[in-house]
Amino acid sequence: MPGWDPRIFNLLRCYMIGCVYLVSMPATNYPRTPWIDYLRGFVTILVVAHHASLAYTTFASFNKDAYISSTHPVVDVLRWKGMDYFEDFNDIFFMSLMFLIGGVFVIGSLRKKGVLVFIKDRFYRLLIPFFVGVTVLMLLAHYPAYYLAHGNFNLRDYVVDFFTVEAWPVGPPWFIWVLFSFNIIIALLFPLIGSFMSKLGQKLASWANQPFKVFLFWYLLTWITYMPLMFWAGAGTWTGFGPFDFQVSRVLLYFTYFLTGVVIGSPGIDFGLFKKDGLLMKRWPFWVMGSVLTYVLLKLAEAPLTASYEQKQLTEFQATLIYRSIWTLSCTLSSMAFIALFRKLFNRANEHWQALSENAYGIYLLHYIFVIWCQFLLLDVDFPVVVKFILTFVISVVLSWGLTYLLRKNKTIARFL
Repeated sequence: MPGWDPRIFNLLRCYMIGCVYLVSMPATNYPRTPWIDYLRGFVTILVVAHHASLAYTTFASFNKDAYISSTHPVVDVLRWKGMDYFEDFNDIFFMSLMFLIGGVFVIGSLRKKGVLVFIKDRFYRLLIPFFVGVTVLMLLAHYPAYYLAHGNFNLRDYVVDFFTVEAWPVGPPWFIWVLFSFNIIIALLFPLIGSFMSKLGQKLASWANQPFKVFLFWYLLTWITYMPLMFWAGAGTWTGFGPFDFQVSRVLLYFTYFLTGVVIGSPGIDFGLFKKDGLLMKRWPFWVMGSVLTYVLLKLAEAPLTASYEQKQLTEFQATLIYRSIWTLSCTLSSMAFIALFRKLFNRANEHWQALSENAYGIYLLHYIFVIWCQFLLLDVDFPVVVKFILTFVISVVLSWGLTYLLRKNKTIARFL
């Protein structure tokens, strides 16, 4: 054909042959594994607690000119240093872990459904809820922030401000569109790399009794995929278009954790790297203790590193390199600790944890509304910070869980949740 590069034609032909081959393979049935679903539910609850704490950190700030530039849509005058530690500990690892969990069942789902059905399913389960989240739900959530900035609840002005001055705040649904993108990348490449991913998963499974090797590889992977972008863009830089925002320094880290989950889950979660009888999982007390001690080390290192930089004993690059190297170690060990701990604790189904895991997605989508409104209504209430935090957290979990439970009774809505 005129204008066609033969190499492109051959690549497309190989891709189509791969699609036919993989779809014709007998589907492997990967049953849901309770402990990984319960871990996903637990991390979702951590997300709620994380957002509940943000109004009460000592570094919190509110920008009336554009509340999108604030550290959180609602900021209380009461602060507590303990909220800083809680927020920071979570922030280091929990979204990386969430992406890893999001990748675990991808290969099994692709083999069972095929590429096209998988993409269609991800469209319904991720992209549609994302658009509902960033329009209807985030509009409901950010209303108090507009009042704090402008002193009124003018609905028309609020909506205009939301989409113009605030540039369409994405809120927690950022995770959903990024996860959707990662799923689509793997799905489109699956006919070409599916066999390789399975072999790689089997190779990793053989490391289940080599915990130090896994730890070292995991840490190096975390360090390599985080540090370059962090130095280039800055640790806290976000970018995007409209609601399609993402944190620049962590996008490669998140994709790597997602891809790691895909590979680990390819032979089946109970037969791969996380198998129950492997030494990696049996060393759970070591990973838990290492997680705690590494975070303590990170906090203890802040003052000496700052002082060394101010006294010109270290350059900014050197101080940041040391600090972020400990940061990536904390990310690694905390992720390993929670995986191993839940693998140890939940070897059989539990009614209450099952209920949480079934409603976790809805809780993630809805909780931000209740968190921000609770924090707003508690601004003038004379309660200690810890009481305000607990009230916000508990009310947000209960209401978002309850609303999700009711919504899922509708068969049409349940398709998306």
